[in-house]
Amino acid sequence: MTLLVALGSGDPDPWVKQFRALLPDRPIVKLGDSYDPASIEFAMTWYHPPGSLAHYPHLKAVFSMGAGVDHLFRDTELPDVAIARVVDPDLTNRMSEYVILHALSIMRQTRRYREQQNHLQWIDDDWQPAASEVRVGVMGLGVLGSDAAQKLKHIGFKVAGWSRSPKSIDGIQCFSGDAGLSSFLARTDILVVLLPLTDETRGIINRKLLKGLARDGRVAAPSLINAGRGNLQIETELLECLDDDTLHEAVLDVFQTEPLPETSPLWTHPRVTITPHNASVSDPVAIANAIAAQIKRVEKSEPLLNTVSRAKGY
Repeated sequence: MTLLVALGSGDPDPWVKQFRALLPDRPIVKLGDSYDPASIEFAMTWYHPPGSLAHYPHLKAVFSMGAGVDHLFRDTELPDVAIARVVDPDLTNRMSEYVILHALSIMRQTRRYREQQNHLQWIDDDWQPAASEVRVGVMGLGVLGSDAAQKLKHIGFKVAGWSRSPKSIDGIQCFSGDAGLSSFLARTDILVVLLPLTDETRGIINRKLLKGLARDGRVAAPSLINAGRGNLQIETELLECLDDDTLHEAVLDVFQTEPLPETSPLWTHPRVTITPHNASVSDPVAIANAIAAQIKRVEKSEPLLNTVSRAKGY
């Protein structure tokens, strides 16, 4: 069994080192090394060069380095083998930390007070809603979204969730499908988007969707946190909604083009917070442990966990 580390960007060496420590009896190689293609049985990938996995006759499974898998389907020559994504407490906790940080920041008006500080202004109008008065809506109720929703509820936010297909989460009001979307949006002050990128969700964060958010809340206007995928959002329409006060604030970790071009007006918009796609960073130790455990399952003829449906795209 040989594991191939197939990264299209970034340094593969920390991953190779970690896998060699976890799987000492198995060869670990990376793209560009010299090895027998027939020996490759597993591949860990993140934006691998299209076509680079097409020539391994004994490939059994492909592991995405992160929770997202849309990068895999860029490859029209992706082998017809099992695909598994990483579901790991470290990734999940990091994402929930990010969502909670920015939901609290929006509710507590951190941006406003930073601006006041910059202008040496002491303005206290006692306008501070409690979490119990703020309605958060989480779009995407997979592992990441479900965890974030439950932790937001624990803090005290009024939390609901929306997904393409029906879900049930204890203590969380769940909406689903096209029929439930308008009702979900109409009760949402802070919209958190953790959807996968599929043909159905591409461009879903648009003017029509943002216009459907609540206008009767305790916040100045609805706000957006997108830590899902960049191509979920239409950035020109998002900017228009910020400029006409349809949207009060946007926190964006992902973008249609990454790295975000220096010419993008998002960089300098006064009500946009930008983070460089690091809401939930893939830690080599945690992720390598999860993938090594999956490989050991296959070797014991046990089924893979967290497999991906090619038809659904997640």
